[in-house]
Amino acid sequence: MKVPVVIMRGGTSKGVFLHFDHMPTDRLLWEDFLLDIMGSPDRRQIDGLGGANSLTSKAAIIKKSDLKEIDVEYTFAQISIENQLVDFKGNCGNISSAVGPYAIEQGLVPAIEPITTVKIFNTNTQKVIIAEVEVENGKVKTEGSCTVPGVPGTGSPIYLSFTRSEGAVTGKLFPTGNPTDIIETTKGSIPISIIDVANPLVFVRAQDIGLTGVELPDEYSQDKLQELEEIRSRAAEMCQLSTKEEATIKSPAVPKMTIVSSPTDYIDSTGIKRESSEVDLVIRMMSMQKPHQALAITGAICTTAASFLNNTVVSDLVTINQDVLRLGHPSGIMETKVDLVAGHIEAIKVVRTARIILEGHVYTKKNYQLLANIVEMEKSLTS
Repeated sequence: MKVPVVIMRGGTSKGVFLHFDHMPTDRLLWEDFLLDIMGSPDRRQIDGLGGANSLTSKAAIIKKSDLKEIDVEYTFAQISIENQLVDFKGNCGNISSAVGPYAIEQGLVPAIEPITTVKIFNTNTQKVIIAEVEVENGKVKTEGSCTVPGVPGTGSPIYLSFTRSEGAVTGKLFPTGNPTDIIETTKGSIPISIIDVANPLVFVRAQDIGLTGVELPDEYSQDKLQELEEIRSRAAEMCQLSTKEEATIKSPAVPKMTIVSSPTDYIDSTGIKRESSEVDLVIRMMSMQKPHQALAITGAICTTAASFLNNTVVSDLVTINQDVLRLGHPSGIMETKVDLVAGHIEAIKVVRTARIILEGHVYTKKNYQLLANIVEMEKSLTS
């Protein structure tokens, strides 16, 4: 099966972008279809487009929207590398940053100079994301001076606004009803905060789990990763996404495990010393049970919201002096900007860069549309 495909980098992630019309008409075949394209399950993903890393094993499915005041609808998929699983539960903010450029280049949204605003409805979270994309000579502008920690070089800035993103997956700002909970683990009692804004995250203070908070991705022991997954799995159960025993398999991407600590000096993965005065919070995230090389955008959005909420393990570490929050992650510092209306968060904005890497066709091992047609035929016969 020959399928049109675009490979794009969005922020610190890379993924396969597909038009909705090129997906199998039977939604039940989407998982097998995407696993086939990526070459999963296989830790090398040698027989597909995946890059053997959770940050590069992602897909975005886009279509022109019929919804009022929405330009395109976007479904995010996190394709497991080693398991027969595609997770549609949450969204990826970095991949979201490439949706606007894709929509413009594919003719789903007219190019308007100098800035094209693209209103995106994310079907995973049922939330709206507004992208502001620079356009020049009728095309998406990619060159510019904007830098994103974790991405080589510079590019044209893309501004993303996440509006009213509370309860994106669970339907609740606090899935447990509490800003902080105490859970029992094999290491003892640990305070956590589970917060759902743009994506559900489970926050834990570094000092409560024997970490400094400034560890780099290759500095976590296997025992520590297992301890973190135990906490995350317990949080998944508390969110009613899965049982704690099955969370690693059935809900590996949400909630996202997040470690926070007070501002402190640290050396990032590029060798640059980050001063405590440069950051408001130090943060480390897990992505599919492995340390994130940078910081997920939805993670930054949720962390920002958590900083403005009372009695969370995050807000206890942050002093809010302005509407910009500086988050120190392994690859550098990310800034988020909060739009406050009457003391409440209306939107949280971040800046990213994105670009098209390849446009062409991918060949699948099976003909999924033929399978979909057979299923449809069998349904019509039985009816």
